[in-house]
Amino acid sequence: MLFNSLTFVVFFIIVLLLHNAPFSWRIKKTNLLIGSYIFYAAWNPPFVILLWLSTVVDWFVANKLYLETRQARRRMLLFVSILVNLGMLSYFKYGGFILENFQALMASIGIDYRAPDWNIVLQVGISFYTFQTMAYSLDVYLKRAAPAKSFLDFALFVTFFPQLVAGPIVRPTQLIPQFKLPKVATRQQLTWGFALITLGLFNKIVIADGLLSQAAEKVFGASEMLHPLDAWLGTLAFAGQIFCDFAGYSTTAIGVALCLGFSLPDNFRFPYAAVGFSDFWRRWHISLSSWLRDYLYIPLGGNRKGNLRTYANLMTTMMLGGLWHGASWTFVVWGALHGGFLALERWLAKHFGGGTFWKRWGPRFVLALITYFLVNITWVFFRAQDFATAWRMIDTMLTFNMDGKKVLPMIDVLLVTGVTVVMLAIHWFMRNRYLHDVAAATPRWLLAGAWGLMLWLIIISQGQSSAFIYFQF
Repeated sequence: MLFNSLTFVVFFIIVLLLHNAPFSWRIKKTNLLIGSYIFYAAWNPPFVILLWLSTVVDWFVANKLYLETRQARRRMLLFVSILVNLGMLSYFKYGGFILENFQALMASIGIDYRAPDWNIVLQVGISFYTFQTMAYSLDVYLKRAAPAKSFLDFALFVTFFPQLVAGPIVRPTQLIPQFKLPKVATRQQLTWGFALITLGLFNKIVIADGLLSQAAEKVFGASEMLHPLDAWLGTLAFAGQIFCDFAGYSTTAIGVALCLGFSLPDNFRFPYAAVGFSDFWRRWHISLSSWLRDYLYIPLGGNRKGNLRTYANLMTTMMLGGLWHGASWTFVVWGALHGGFLALERWLAKHFGGGTFWKRWGPRFVLALITYFLVNITWVFFRAQDFATAWRMIDTMLTFNMDGKKVLPMIDVLLVTGVTVVMLAIHWFMRNRYLHDVAAATPRWLLAGAWGLMLWLIIISQGQSSAFIYFQF
């Protein structure tokens, strides 16, 4: 079930009515749990069984972990949780990738191995909820938190429909405590929640799908060398598209949860105004970057075991983060580039980051432009279907070879340029601000006009909308 569908509108109205009905809190939570399963089953009902499996395994593992004192036994229990979660993730998401690469390895040593056809359907949201349930077991194992006292609360934490299929990846301590006491949205929460839903759907339907997707598709779908202007515009279009698509989903999810009285963490903070890659990952997909930091980078040693080990940990973390996004070597390269840029940034900061020069507005603005330039280079590998397309794009973007073909009409050139300029201006204006503070300082008539305009554009653009990009991850 898509947020940007009439089916979801009807579903959400029913959920809101039931949540505000005079039922006990336990019945309301049960309604939310059943609604979450219906929301997920709308894609493929049998996959609910796997969701149940992950829920039941991590519930029992965490309870056993909390009571167990023998370290060997605790490690075995944690291994069970990781094996079940990563096993399902590996089978459904990486099975075909593993077979394909095993076949290539066999061919390289002269063995003609024919891999069977892999026709397994990727389970929607599996990358998100497996990380969420693993965090629960890991937190109990590391004694950061106690297990939930109610199975209903834990099951609702795993399946809570606003963020189930594309995040934010919520920590147990962020959401489970909210299920203890009755929650019904106040009038202010409802207003702000519907405003966030409108803003999120506007980003997705109007900007990502309506204004930018066609240009990105034309450029990355081309099979020949492109003119550098088209290559750059296509990449900028995808940079804007993926931000508006994914931030649009996260904003909508936060708004939907707020309408029910629950709070979800921010997942984006205007990342295209980032100064450096460390700053970028503090602003982009925050729930994933913090998860990778706390459950992978720090356990690997973080920055506590010397410079070389730190750089290796950064590379390992970001390459695995790239692989998390998709079963393709292009995603691994995307992650490796980010890991390399993070390592280089750390080295440069150590050797040349002293003094007040880099704290001035001018140098920081230049660093931000360099960051945005390099982020767009990495997006080429993220979006390209294969390395041939990626290298062809990088070649023309960096060499400015004018012999390539032009595939974008003038309307796309103007749209992408205009949207990119406005988006960057908004990111820079909002860089150190919060949306609710800006809204509070804005005249109500202006807010109402902007809200009405977004709603109108959503309605007239609805037919052009498609599934969220991160559903495939």
